[in-house]
Amino acid sequence: MKNYTKINFPKDFLWGAATASHQVEGNNYNDWSEWEKSQKRTDYLRSEGLVEKYGLENFISGRACDHYNRFQEDFKIAKKLGHNATRFSIEWSRIEPEEGKFNEKEIEHYKKVITTLKEIGIEPFVTLWHWPIPIWLRNKGGWQYGKIPDYFARYTEKIVNALGSDVKFWITLNEPEIYARYSYLSGVWPPQKKNLISYLLVIHNLIRAHRKAYKIIKKLNQSAQIGIAKNNTYFEAYQNKLINRVLKKNIDWWRNFYFLNRIKNHQDFIGLNHYLHNRINYGFNKNENEKVSDMRRELYPEAIYYVLMDLKRYNKPIYITENGLADAGDQKRGWFILETLKNVSRAIGEGVDVKGYLHWSLMDNFEWDKGFWPRFGLLEIDYKTLERKVRPSANFYRDICVANEITEDIVSKYKNLLE
Repeated sequence: MKNYTKINFPKDFLWGAATASHQVEGNNYNDWSEWEKSQKRTDYLRSEGLVEKYGLENFISGRACDHYNRFQEDFKIAKKLGHNATRFSIEWSRIEPEEGKFNEKEIEHYKKVITTLKEIGIEPFVTLWHWPIPIWLRNKGGWQYGKIPDYFARYTEKIVNALGSDVKFWITLNEPEIYARYSYLSGVWPPQKKNLISYLLVIHNLIRAHRKAYKIIKKLNQSAQIGIAKNNTYFEAYQNKLINRVLKKNIDWWRNFYFLNRIKNHQDFIGLNHYLHNRINYGFNKNENEKVSDMRRELYPEAIYYVLMDLKRYNKPIYITENGLADAGDQKRGWFILETLKNVSRAIGEGVDVKGYLHWSLMDNFEWDKGFWPRFGLLEIDYKTLERKVRPSANFYRDICVANEITEDIVSKYKNLLE
């Protein structure tokens, strides 16, 4: 660790972590919670031997982390960990459990969340939709339904009116293209459809929904900053071979840029969710996988540099709204954070306007179709007692957040964690 070159981040850089309501709050009732217990879902889990391996309770969100009741405790821990920003989502099914009937008690709950964050000096990034939808809306056809952009606009107006100017940063949609692909093309997530026409329809309904929400938020609060959380992958054309470049150009266009291009006049910033590198070598997924997470995803921190450089074309501020790994033993998280932030700094040095980094996730959580076994948290959750425990990597990240830089002293202090 000798002669370590100090890395400085811009003044007023935002540091923190992210969560999603269904994954941490507990006791949600929506299309996803129904699907978790459906016969089709449980039959599949049994056929794959997953119930035998993990237990059926692993795949049912239930009380999750009980963050709904413990949010004050959790955000106070985040503050002690040096965070000055956090991302969380509002659960649409809590707000509008019946069509056109809004639950004022639940709106008050989210007001308290915002008040808590503001009082302790944490900037909230509020996500309006992070995948589940109310049952009544599912019954109308969900994101295939032609009127859903109007319903989303109505819900948006209700929330923005209620939370007012206390929220500066609004994220309308989380990873819309990922949701559409896994729910309507590959059929892994609810409603488990495999239909190209449905997939394309959902993509375009999500585009329409974002545009409507953007206009409404701006009308209610001109100073609000609005974007989406967009999942982008680094597709690498290996050795710059022609066929690899052609494949890269096409998949980049659809997976990384299409949605952003369609909303480029309706966003103030880009929220970047980034997890994956995909080496193209006469085909996709030709990664070397020298280091992998518990979910067998390749850990390739350099990828974030290339993804950020690609986003430079939009000339928008960028907030990294998700980036992390499943690492129950906390063996690689410190190294991953360090190497990732080096590459973020490299992109900043080359003119990319990155203004914040929010790690995924603040705490272990319910990882959608995988359930509870993947551990993404800076905080370890004991799912029996719900005890929160700070992982060593969270303390390393804390020192970076507080200093707003990475120094030789910080790296030396956590030498054993980073090797």
